[in-house]
Amino acid sequence: MPVVTTGAIVHQAPAAVGAFNVIQLEHAEAIVTGAEAAGVPVVLQISENCVRYHRALKPLALACLAVAEASAVPVAVHLDHATDRDLVEEAVRLGLGSVMFDASALSDAANVAATADVAAWCHERGVWVEAELGEIGGKDGVHAPGARTKPSEAVSYVSATGVDALAVAVGSSHAMTTKDAVLDLDLIGELRGAVPVPLVLHGSSGVPDDVLREAVRRGMKKINIATHLNKAFTGAVRAYLTADPKTVDSRKYLTPARDAVTQEVTHLLTLLTSP
Repeated sequence: MPVVTTGAIVHQAPAAVGAFNVIQLEHAEAIVTGAEAAGVPVVLQISENCVRYHRALKPLALACLAVAEASAVPVAVHLDHATDRDLVEEAVRLGLGSVMFDASALSDAANVAATADVAAWCHERGVWVEAELGEIGGKDGVHAPGARTKPSEAVSYVSATGVDALAVAVGSSHAMTTKDAVLDLDLIGELRGAVPVPLVLHGSSGVPDDVLREAVRRGMKKINIATHLNKAFTGAVRAYLTADPKTVDSRKYLTPARDAVTQEVTHLLTLLTSP
């Protein structure tokens, strides 16, 4: 199936869209297999941190695009949390149809200026742009826990930058391994009523399933999940090697790891996409 854009998936979704971070090829394969089992579209995300891990964007990006093209359901490939303008431009050249440009570490004025410039450049090339206003707690020690996005500031930011989607701070936190985040559901409703573009929830791994479903009901449209899948992947590897510590063929322990991620993706997509 031809690769689609994140924007196309988001705007056609009756409820919310699941966006899952890829670290290795096995993640991409597992995420798409999970989406096929659920029978719904999905977004494969490659973060700037992941690019640093691989020391390049191109190999993993092209692999994700190939996995997406072979899928039986619509799949988008998205650059996540990019702070480097050059990386954004490379992603677009490689064929990624959407980017999340993260200028949240800059001053408000610099954030607006940089994001507006990236958005204009991307829109000229048909690329969908997500940005962030209001720090999402726990990202590499930069973002402040407890931060909240003010609806009036969100409206002004979207108007000034022209972005297509906005990641907002409503109580979630990156890299959580426990599901006990407390979301401000009323704030989500206020933001949805005020902001004219889709809302994105980062740090969703730490949100309990029932709260995640309610966040979707209140207006969250794109749900980003990474750590939860990493936890499932690593847990399966650890269990296999504990049971058979003499194993040296990585395929033997990566297969159950891939299967574990597939199972979680199917569960989460079923949760998120039910109207």
